[in-house]
Amino acid sequence: MKHKHIQHLYRRMGFGILPDNLEKLSKLKRKEVVNTLFKASKNTTLLELDTSELKRLMGDSYISAKPNIQKIQKLSRLSTQKLNHAWIERLTNPKELVREKMTLFWANHFVCEDNNFLYTQNFHNTLRKHALGNFRDFVVAVSKQAAMTKYLNTKQNKKEKPNENFARELMELFTLGVGHYTEQDIKESAKAFTGYSHNMQGDFVFRRRVHHQGQKTFFGKTGNFNGDDIIDIILEQKRCAEFICEKIYRYFVNDTLNNSHVQAMIEVFYKNYNIEQLMHFVCSSNWFYNEENIGTKIKSPIEFLVGIKTIVPVAFKNKRQLLNLQRLLGQILLDPPNVAGWKGGQNWIDSNTITLRLKLPSLLLNSSYISNSRTEETDDQIEEKKQFFKRNYGRRFNVESNWNYFNQQFRNVNMNELDSHILACNMSQVARGYLNTLEKVSKQEYCIQLMSLPEYQMC
Repeated sequence: MKHKHIQHLYRRMGFGILPDNLEKLSKLKRKEVVNTLFKASKNTTLLELDTSELKRLMGDSYISAKPNIQKIQKLSRLSTQKLNHAWIERLTNPKELVREKMTLFWANHFVCEDNNFLYTQNFHNTLRKHALGNFRDFVVAVSKQAAMTKYLNTKQNKKEKPNENFARELMELFTLGVGHYTEQDIKESAKAFTGYSHNMQGDFVFRRRVHHQGQKTFFGKTGNFNGDDIIDIILEQKRCAEFICEKIYRYFVNDTLNNSHVQAMIEVFYKNYNIEQLMHFVCSSNWFYNEENIGTKIKSPIEFLVGIKTIVPVAFKNKRQLLNLQRLLGQILLDPPNVAGWKGGQNWIDSNTITLRLKLPSLLLNSSYISNSRTEETDDQIEEKKQFFKRNYGRRFNVESNWNYFNQQFRNVNMNELDSHILACNMSQVARGYLNTLEKVSKQEYCIQLMSLPEYQMC
């Protein structure tokens, strides 16, 4: 398989690939490379922090938890910050690469947040478990998560006064998209989800006494439907497969839909709603590797940050700085902007974020200094500039960069070949001209220079 195609595959289904692994895989055929990639994601490694203290404070009821509310909230805030950092590290060093990238994708599809860390952790591990499974089982599992029943008010959904929030978003955001259902469908399906709740520890509880037991008419069918029945009827609509395939195509292939490619995906997915089979089909298709799909997507802030850390491991001494950086870039894991999530694409870039993105590699990896051959600087002058930037930016980004790892991974890569490993798209004449003005004193320096180009924003 061609180097360029392997790199494209690993940038879209992960966050990049290092030279040694690239060289090994290049000896294999595409089918073998794709099979190897998916085989590594068969298992699920949950991302779990210790919740024993939180569970103890919560007890088994609201009455037992009430005296500890402030402690529970404080511990949840701290634990959520730790989980954010742990998730970034997991994405940088994943055992199951495709599963982790899919978990990131689904977190911006089944958008949810909660101020109780136990529920937050359970919800995101549910995304992880089902990320490559059956979509029907996935939707059912999400509908019964404590974080979701709180976030979209299913807990307040009772037969006397149905709450339509979850029923609406289930169709609008999770399965069908705007305009493919009626207001009456929302009202009827909301009745089916009455009685959904959870206990203090976050386990699903069905409260039969507040469930609407009567007939509901939904998408032309009438029966005493429950929530699972509603999901089954939704998945019978081919529009559901179309909606998910369009979203996956935009995320993993191209922001602009190719109708024939999407239609081929729909035919695969609609048969049994198997997510892994769909993704395997995408990665095995010739069109996935077309030139118009390579290096044409803007990296999300997380993809951008994890991509840097994949090439040069960066450790944040102050974990809150990592959160602050995500905030400045416009994407904080576990803290979506609203129920629709992040819009993505060109929305990732504005005048503020592009300035930070272009400066960030040098801020994190070289005290913000880039060598310039037009000014013949002495070693003392270079060090003075580095110290200046360290004093001014050090408190914002106090990090340790593992250049030994980079040197080991790129030991067999010539400096003139480095751009083919760092960049997903070809350099413009302007970028190449700019690079020619800079002094290439080492692979490290050249790596930072490449990461500071607009082209590095693409994957």
